[in-house]
Amino acid sequence: MNKLKVCLINDSFPPAIDGVANAVTNYADIITRQHGEATVVTPYYPDADDSAFPFPVVRYPSVDMTKLVGYRAGMPFSSQVFQQLETGGFDIIHSHCPITSTVLARALRERIRVPVVFTYHTKFDIDIANAVRGKLLREGAARILAENISACDEVWVVSRGAGENLRKLGYKGDYIVMPNGVDFPRGRVDDALVEQVTAGYDLPQGAPVFLFVGRMMWYKGIRIILDALKKLADDGTDFRMVFVGAGNDKDEIEVYTQSLGLDGRVLFSPAIRDRNRIRAWYCRADLFLFPSTFDTNGLVVREAAACGLGSVLVAGSCAAEDVTDGESGFLIEENADSMAAKLRQILKTPEVMGRVGEGAQREIYVSWEEAVSRAYERYFTVINNFRRGMYPERDKFSDEFFRGMANLMDISSRSRQLQQQVVQQIQDQMNADAMSSYDSFMGRMDRFL
Repeated sequence: MNKLKVCLINDSFPPAIDGVANAVTNYADIITRQHGEATVVTPYYPDADDSAFPFPVVRYPSVDMTKLVGYRAGMPFSSQVFQQLETGGFDIIHSHCPITSTVLARALRERIRVPVVFTYHTKFDIDIANAVRGKLLREGAARILAENISACDEVWVVSRGAGENLRKLGYKGDYIVMPNGVDFPRGRVDDALVEQVTAGYDLPQGAPVFLFVGRMMWYKGIRIILDALKKLADDGTDFRMVFVGAGNDKDEIEVYTQSLGLDGRVLFSPAIRDRNRIRAWYCRADLFLFPSTFDTNGLVVREAAACGLGSVLVAGSCAAEDVTDGESGFLIEENADSMAAKLRQILKTPEVMGRVGEGAQREIYVSWEEAVSRAYERYFTVINNFRRGMYPERDKFSDEFFRGMANLMDISSRSRQLQQQVVQQIQDQMNADAMSSYDSFMGRMDRFL
């Protein structure tokens, strides 16, 4: 099997951290180590250090919009970057964001004539609703996203639920479910590390420990967790709940926790970057609570499963796909009463938590190696389909725009090359003239010495 050169494009990448950045990092790392060659293309960050990565990272200009939207917005039409990518020898382009990244991917496709794969990771209808006011504007933004995605040669989604959500945006084409993986190995960390990481937290023996790991945002179902725990506390049930993460709603969540009188039983940890320290929390907990219907894949649920920890999930959510109630997880309705009832039932026979955790580890865990290997194998099919003309030609107005931008980048690159050649010729001529004058001067000096 020939080794492929893969161009991975995404709007976020370390030092920016989110689920998609983590996915792209794992794609690039595993492709480079086990399969072929990968290059990551992403916006510039002033404090980025890419030297530690075993693969090249190409950064294009960006604008700081962290105060407005939480990240830097990329400006992909850089002729220098475009020229660098054109000479990369890529066999396939894989975009992981439907906005700037896919804009760049489409323009690059017009120059190097290789296929573009797109992966839909996030429910963008929710992001659009949060960012855009007015129904007509939201519908217009969704239509633009759907058209941008439709222009790719093959579309992947990370779960069946993500595919259904993509349809809501107006996407009408085909897609393939290509789940993400988990960068945790199966099994527990050393007990010594668990004790070290959890030291200083009030976790009495005999009290069940519930855990949440992720962004501290209300849309993650955190209100359901807190309201359910309030009901347990009113029953006199002893427990500890640990939230690990950061987010824009964290201050409000802490205030709400205090208003419920749970501040002694609900504990908060800042976001943890060290993956083994996160694993330690999964290994210390008895149950993972994740009633989110926002997430398209619920990787934290698979992370918990890697450590033998079962999860409480909303039935029908993306995070609950492939989970069997009472065997590889626990399923509830999307409300606090249902979660409280399920927790009461579980705590009557606490040994079931360990058994279900083992089932989750056995049945729903997927490593990144498995996930990327499957994707890499599919790349060959996409490339073959593209070369055989099985994907439709793009003849929309927007595609004409990208062809025009690609040609503009080419003209700009050629102009810059010509300018550099002219400057170099002038410098060479000046150096030659200076050397000739120097030789003439030294010749004259020799006559008098």
